[in-house]
Amino acid sequence: MISNQILQNTIEGLKGISRIDFCVLDTEGKALATTFDDAKEYESAVLSFVESPADSQVIQGCQFFKIFDEQQLEYVLLAGGESEEVYMVGKIAAFQVQSLLVAYKERFDKDNFIKNLLLDNLLLVDIYNRAKKLHIDTEVKRVIFIIETSHEKDSVALDNVRNLLGGKSKDFITAVDEKNIIVVKELSDKDGGRELEKMAKDMLDTLKDESGEEHIHIAYGTIVNDIKEVSKSYKEAKLALDVGKIFFDEKDIVAYSTLGIGRLIYQLPIPLCKMFIKEIFEGKSPDDFDEETLTTINKFFENSLNVSETSRQLYIHRNTLVYRLDKLQKSTGLDLRVFEDAITFKIALMVVKYMKYMESLEY
Repeated sequence: MISNQILQNTIEGLKGISRIDFCVLDTEGKALATTFDDAKEYESAVLSFVESPADSQVIQGCQFFKIFDEQQLEYVLLAGGESEEVYMVGKIAAFQVQSLLVAYKERFDKDNFIKNLLLDNLLLVDIYNRAKKLHIDTEVKRVIFIIETSHEKDSVALDNVRNLLGGKSKDFITAVDEKNIIVVKELSDKDGGRELEKMAKDMLDTLKDESGEEHIHIAYGTIVNDIKEVSKSYKEAKLALDVGKIFFDEKDIVAYSTLGIGRLIYQLPIPLCKMFIKEIFEGKSPDDFDEETLTTINKFFENSLNVSETSRQLYIHRNTLVYRLDKLQKSTGLDLRVFEDAITFKIALMVVKYMKYMESLEY
């Protein structure tokens, strides 16, 4: 079904060209899109026209046209005027709406296929059979981008994103829930990680500039080479979006390939996480340290356990940093200058962050 907004845009465009008023009504006489001042006065005439065998007719000073969708009457189009010219323009307008119906139906069929493909709802044989019928190439490189904004999605928002990002006809833009918009992007053979990052950045900039939306996050999966693997890239992008909120909350764009150990921690059961923290820190939490200590720890990790570089970036003497690390070792039993202890501490910090995030979702 074509959205009323699309119908309205279409007849306004036709009026701008022909200077003739148009109205599109459903089979019950309800106006869906109109440039008429008062479309209600034609309601009874439309109901009579629907029951008649005629495909076009002059009634109440207007040309009436029936628009069918595979033998099923879908719309009635009114063109304001009785002249031959109005009849010809009305026929063109009816043909235009008819073409929109066909195009939107084909897009709906493709949209439905893509949704089921993403959600793994199709048998392997059905994937290839339906792709062939819908003229969708099965053996090209693709990747999934997921776009999340602060607003829930509706058909208008989806159409807006399609208009902004749908420059390439072989890409698909759809939604499987109210929260996220999904872009199934077709790639060339030379496209790799750097190109994906640029595509995500371009999407983010376009959406921010055009929609005025500030809180936009984009996540994407890995490149797949066959249509049957598209759901894999979608699952990866979804995981990247979720994990990114925990461990990369300062980033607007997160790639699955950059998640590192975060994607493993995200799949750990909470009781196991609590047991790990209790055994390592004897009931304490590694993020209970004061701000100075936490800053020191994070900067030390950022600089790959390099004492000299960390002290330089913190604007403190090397001995001061050594003192802080010694103090931390006494309270936790972990020496961050030792690689194994550093890994344990880093994982513990991430585990605590994960647990806190999961607790926040429960409230």
